[in-house]
Amino acid sequence: MSEFTRQHIETALKGYQDPYLGQDLVSGKAIKDIRIDAGSVTVDVAFGFPVGGYAAQLRETLNGLCRTVKGVEKVTINISHKVASHQVQKGVKHIPGVKNIIAVASGKGGVGKSTTAVNLALALIAEGASVGILDADIYGPSQPRMLGLSGRPDSADGNSLEPLINYGLQTMSIGFLIEEETPMIWRGPMVTQALEQLLNDTRWRELDYLVIDLPPGTGDIQLTLCQRVPVTGAVIVTTPQDIALLDARKGFKMFEKVNVPVLGVIENMSIHICSKCGHEEHIFGEGGGARMAKDYNLTMLGALPLDISIREQADIGKPTVAADPEGRVSMMYREIARKVAAKISLQGKDYSAKFPNIVIQNT
Repeated sequence: MSEFTRQHIETALKGYQDPYLGQDLVSGKAIKDIRIDAGSVTVDVAFGFPVGGYAAQLRETLNGLCRTVKGVEKVTINISHKVASHQVQKGVKHIPGVKNIIAVASGKGGVGKSTTAVNLALALIAEGASVGILDADIYGPSQPRMLGLSGRPDSADGNSLEPLINYGLQTMSIGFLIEEETPMIWRGPMVTQALEQLLNDTRWRELDYLVIDLPPGTGDIQLTLCQRVPVTGAVIVTTPQDIALLDARKGFKMFEKVNVPVLGVIENMSIHICSKCGHEEHIFGEGGGARMAKDYNLTMLGALPLDISIREQADIGKPTVAADPEGRVSMMYREIARKVAAKISLQGKDYSAKFPNIVIQNT
């Protein structure tokens, strides 16, 4: 008979504070089972978000904690994840085949929102999730070029569209349906209707997350979309520049008005590192994203550098996370992706799919 009990193992495991859940794994209910057989311990850990990027490190850490318990000779740590569907705005229904929608927004254009959105989506895939992206910028669709995709989407039934796929990312954009240089001379209601059709008529295939690359700004189009689209959470992209931060704050207020949780702030173009001499310079200012996060009690999800490779890789249709998956910048995107997914996992779950439909029949 072993000298230790389950409680001894739980106490040891409480010594690890998960950086994404913000608490220990026992309190966070991530420890699903602890089995003891003589001097052997098996711990089952299950997360509500993908953890591919740090599973090995976590396994090593938990193994070490378990071995601090007297009498433990062998430790097995099983780590898994399962993404659930989480609550959205009241009165808005979930999209079939999509568990969670992440809106990526900016108050103004030119802050690298689309580049951030596509790399965030690819980073979630790298972590182990099933992901899609909807290019919601009707006037300036950029995802087809960034992902190296072209051609018309298939339609097996004449009513729905099949998403185009590259790097494992399911993608839909108005850019697939028009010529690249054709301007969209549409008024607001037409744009909103087109986006709703792209979202609802696409045959998304069992997505854990659908990233929506919203158009820049906080006008009628963005507001209407946020009221009609079942958004689980939003991410605000800004640069440290004061003028960008002013508009980013407006973006936060917009989501607040429509009861969409803001998952955090990403500061893009945070610092420039000279490719020749290595000199670091804050071209657009310093610490703006962190100040905004502090002012509104938001999570600072990460700061990304102004790096020429990010632009070059997006331009040739191979975003950074796909082009250099083990590189420094890709690791930054993956860290941000884990933070975003973890924040979603802590929100209330949606159980509407479990309730039966009530059908009234005349008998």
